[in-house]
Amino acid sequence: MAVSLSKVERSAPALVSLYKTAGASVERRGLGGQRFAVYLVVDYSGSMRSYYKDGSVQALADRVLGLSAHLDDDGSVPVVFFSTEVDAQAEIALADHAGWIDRIVAGLGHMGKTSYHLAMDAVVRHYRESGATAPAFVLFQTDGGPISKRDAERRLCEAATLPIFWQFIGFGDPDSRQFDFLRKLDELPVPEKRPIDNAGFVHLGRDPRTVSDAELYDLLLTELPTWLDAARA
Repeated sequence: MAVSLSKVERSAPALVSLYKTAGASVERRGLGGQRFAVYLVVDYSGSMRSYYKDGSVQALADRVLGLSAHLDDDGSVPVVFFSTEVDAQAEIALADHAGWIDRIVAGLGHMGKTSYHLAMDAVVRHYRESGATAPAFVLFQTDGGPISKRDAERRLCEAATLPIFWQFIGFGDPDSRQFDFLRKLDELPVPEKRPIDNAGFVHLGRDPRTVSDAELYDLLLTELPTWLDAARA
């Protein structure tokens, strides 16, 4: 079952509005009652420094928690921080969400480059080892393209045989060529490259916090129902 409103009110009152807005979007997309194992992947490369400093990453984590409370049943989300390597794997929960990103980042080292494929490997490994029976919904945030496009594309195509949907989220200049690769991943041909379309891409602009909660949730859930139908088929 989804996390109840009363539990959110008790454990994370600051997220009640997000929870209600996410619930409306879940219903609009026809996903009410559907369970997912929700993951959050966040870019810890050097160019992301300002987004950690201004609270954009924490805001995304809070919004993901609000959504996850409708799709998952435990009130927590596994989080992967990545740059050149996987920098950390942790879990954010409703009860301790406030300031959580800063607490984790305080223990991390140098902000490196951008290796999607290692973060993707970490998610797949965690999902397989978790014993989850629900499909996985991975919210994968980045502000640029990977240092190895070939490895990232290969991982995405290989993962198309698994019950995992990858929703990529761009932070930054929407006109930057850095996001051409993510647009390519979103549009990789089926079945030539992968058996089903297992990825989406949305761009939240230079200041992701200015995108309304309702708009964000609708964007994040746009392609998920179509993928779910295709995966079941």
